[in-house]
Amino acid sequence: MFHLLKLPVIVFYLFITTQIGYCNDHAKYSKAKWIEEALFSLANKRYPNIKAVAWWNENFDETRLRIDSSKKSLRAYQKGIASSVFISQAHIVSKKLQAPPHRSIYHAANPDFGGTEDNVTSKSIKNFESLAKKKIVWAYFSNNWYDAIKFPLAEVNTIHKSGKLPFIRLMPRSDFNVGGPDSRYTMQKIIDGEFDKELIQWALDAKESAIPLLVEFGTEVNGDWFPWNGSYNGGGTTDLYGDRKKADGPERFRDAYRYIITLFRHHKVDNITWFFHVNASSYPEKSWNEIHQYYPGDTYIDWLGVSVYGPQTKEDTYNSFTDILDKAYHELTNISNKPIAILELGITEI
Repeated sequence: MFHLLKLPVIVFYLFITTQIGYCNDHAKYSKAKWIEEALFSLANKRYPNIKAVAWWNENFDETRLRIDSSKKSLRAYQKGIASSVFISQAHIVSKKLQAPPHRSIYHAANPDFGGTEDNVTSKSIKNFESLAKKKIVWAYFSNNWYDAIKFPLAEVNTIHKSGKLPFIRLMPRSDFNVGGPDSRYTMQKIIDGEFDKELIQWALDAKESAIPLLVEFGTEVNGDWFPWNGSYNGGGTTDLYGDRKKADGPERFRDAYRYIITLFRHHKVDNITWFFHVNASSYPEKSWNEIHQYYPGDTYIDWLGVSVYGPQTKEDTYNSFTDILDKAYHELTNISNKPIAILELGITEI
């Protein structure tokens, strides 16, 4: 029989053990430990095809993703990135970024270019390098198309004068906050040549700069938070565009990206290294939305890229860096043997 006089003791015991468990979990699951595991696993070649890592250093929407969100997190980043495996010197051949020599991995970042990812300043670059205690190879920013497609000359020059490679994200969106389809910039309209004039001028301006550029089109394409995701360009239907055995949404993205690269090649733009950038997990989780469905092919793409994020809010489910990356790495290496960059790495304080 349950004795009522023992109830306060039992409740107190349960409270104490619960709090101990919480404290242990909190110690086990921390931003600092996540960073330690991430940089350690990269430095020790758990993922041999990964040749670059770029931290996403901003606090947009109070996400606390910056490396200095706490003293412990900053120390963990500084300690991990101090490894000689992570290097700050780009290996450029014929105006294109090559994989780093030996077992090295490039160190790079979006060094906090603001919420819209395009407020490029040399101060942000210097501040990040000062915090990390290590220089970066490239600085990563968004070229938001909004009302016009225009080469970001001022931003490119700022980054170049800072001694870094400009990494430009071509973002075909007419509004920064658009979360669904974008009526202006659809993949079909790009394929149909509706933006040829602007794209050709962008290409010519890039060529005239004579600066080695890193460029990607359609960031995290397998995520439905962006309008270039297959969900908004035909989804899983197979009979309204192209190959009847392939899903129309991903196929349109693939062809739009191929179209842009072909256009640039036609105008002899030879100073761009092209990246294909996906998220580590696909949303929606449908077979037609898998990474390989979107890939333009090795004859078009120079590097593969992936975003790897731990929890971005305290309420998010915790997954370790390796838990997140293992599956995506397997998918990417099945697609191609091209070098892989972690183009966005981040986690909030837990």
